[in-house]
Amino acid sequence: IGAGMRYLSDLGYVHRDLAARNILVNSNLVCKVSDFGLSRILEDDPDAAYTTTGGKIPIRWTAPEAITYRKFSSASDVWSYGIVMWEVLAFGERPYWNMTNRDVISSVEEGYRLPAPMGCPTALHQLMLDCWQKDRNE
Repeated sequence: IGAGMRYLSDLGYVHRDLAARNILVNSNLVCKVSDFGLSRILEDDPDAAYTTTGGKIPIRWTAPEAITYRKFSSASDVWSYGIVMWEVLAFGERPYWNMTNRDVISSVEEGYRLPAPMGCPTALHQLMLDCWQKDRNE
């Protein structure tokens, strides 16, 4: 999944809807990123972002700056990648469980991050936390 997202980023695309539901897995466990309906090409500038004014956003998978400012970048895809890792290691649990979208937004803004799924190695949870840094340049 990471290699696929790196490939998209290198081509100048932002996916905007990275979630486990959009990962295809074949019988050899090869994963492919799918559902490019929300993807957009960015400018040649590596710090470029795509800003939108309307449409629904998958809140549980979306970086705070993309929710607040509707600004999508490779950094916001990295946030989503951390959520996908959590989904995989939590065996498909719904991120943020039964929280409302409004509660997810306020909790994340206040610094809440998903806890490590049961049995998740510390190093993998740390990688997730790194994906969810408030400062998106870290």
